Amino acid sequence: MVGVVYATMKISFLIHNAYGIGGTITTTFNLAGALAEWHDVEIVSALRHREHPHLVLDPRVRLRALVDLRKEADHPLHQRPAKVFPAAEYRHRQYSELTDQRIGECLEGLDTDVVIGTRPGLNVHIARQAPQRVLRVGQEHLTLDNHPPGLRTALRRAYRRLDVITTVTEADAAAYRRKMWLPGVHVEALPNSVPDPALPPADGTAKIVIAAGRLVPVKRYDLLIEGFAQVAAAFPDWQLRIYGKGEEEPRLRELIERLRLWNNVFLMGAATPMEAEWAKGSIGAAASNFEPFGMTIVEAMRCGLPVVSTDCPYGPGEIIQDGADGRLVPVSDADALASALLELVSDDDRRRRMGRTALENARRFAPGPVVAQAERLLEEALTARSTGPRTTTPPDRRTNSALIGRGHAARDAAVGALRAIRKGRR
Repeated sequence: MVGVVYATMKISFLIHNAYGIGGTITTTFNLAGALAEWHDVEIVSALRHREHPHLVLDPRVRLRALVDLRKEADHPLHQRPAKVFPAAEYRHRQYSELTDQRIGECLEGLDTDVVIGTRPGLNVHIARQAPQRVLRVGQEHLTLDNHPPGLRTALRRAYRRLDVITTVTEADAAAYRRKMWLPGVHVEALPNSVPDPALPPADGTAKIVIAAGRLVPVKRYDLLIEGFAQVAAAFPDWQLRIYGKGEEEPRLRELIERLRLWNNVFLMGAATPMEAEWAKGSIGAAASNFEPFGMTIVEAMRCGLPVVSTDCPYGPGEIIQDGADGRLVPVSDADALASALLELVSDDDRRRRMGRTALENARRFAPGPVVAQAERLLEEALTARSTGPRTTTPPDRRTNSALIGRGHAARDAAVGALRAIRKGRR
C-alpha cells in the first residue's frame, strides 16, 4: 500500500454472531482488523451468546451486540418470527421481531460512511433499512447458486437497493452479473484475506498431510481418508491429520477403524489458530464437493504447504495453480486424490519446490493487497454517489498490484471528492 493515500472512513460490519466460530467470522475479523490500521471500524453482532469471542479481534476494532441471548432468549418479541430477515434464509429461525427491531434501530442510527453485511439475510436488512446517506455493501460468503430459489427471489428484490455486492470468487461475481438483474449495483470479487504468518514456513520435511475444516458431509473427509489409505500402504511412515469438529466425526472414526488406519490417520479436534498446525505439515489437502472460497487452502499455502484439492466449484481453481503450487483433481475421485498425494509424497524436491511457490503465490491473499482493493472499491463507490449515476459495467480484472499503482491524479480526485461529501454531511 506504499504510495496510496485514502481518506479515513468510518466502517461498520453487520455479522450474525461474532462470538461463534466459522469462516465468515474469521474473514470479517481479518478484514476489519486490517482496515482498522487507517480507518474507524466497528463490528455489530446481531446475536451474542457468550462473554468473549472465540476468535481474537484486533483491539482497534470496536465490537457490540444487539441481542444478548444470555439475557433475552425469552424476550416476548424473540418468540415471534422475523419479518425483515428473509424466511428462505438458512438462519431465519434464529431471528425474530426482536432482531428486526434492534437491527433496524441500529442501522437507522449509524454514524458511519459504510455499512457491510456479511450474510444474505443481513444484506436484506441493510438494503431495506440502512439510510441513503450510508454506502450499503452486501458481502456474499457462499455463492448465488448455493441459495434456494426462494431466497434468490428475495435477494433479487432487495439487493437493488444496495450500492455494492462483493463475492469471494470471480466465478460467483460472474454468476451475479449474469443471473441477477441489479441495475446500478456494482458487483466485484473481493477475496478473503489471511494474516501474515507469525511462524517460519514449513520446510517440507515432515511426513504429514494436513486438512482442516468442519467435519460435515460436503467436505468429503471420507474421500480423503480413502485416498490416503493408498498413500499409507506405499509410505506407512506418513500421517494424515484432520482438524475440526462436526457431525461426521463418528462416521469418520468408523472408517478409520475399518480401513485399519489407526497409526496413519488422526482426527485432531478443533485448533484455533491453525497456523502452528499447518507449519508442522508438508502437504495440505482438501476433498470438498463444494467450496465457496477455500480459506483453509489459503491458510496452508501461506504457511508454505502445497495443497492437493478437488477442483470443485468455486474457490480452489482460483487459488491453486495446478502443478505449480498444488494439484487439482476431479471431485469425488479417491484414486485421483491418492495419485496426486503420492506425487508429492514420493518426490521430496518437487514437494519442497511447490511449497515455496505456494508461499509466494499466496501473498496475493495477504491483508495488504486485499485491503488495498477493498479501500479502492469503497472509495470509488462513495465518490460515484456524489458524481453521477452508478453503472452496471463489470469491473475489469485488474491485478491488485495494478490497483495499488493507479494514477495519483485519479486517486487524489477521488479522495478530495470523498472529503467534500463528508464536509457537506456535517
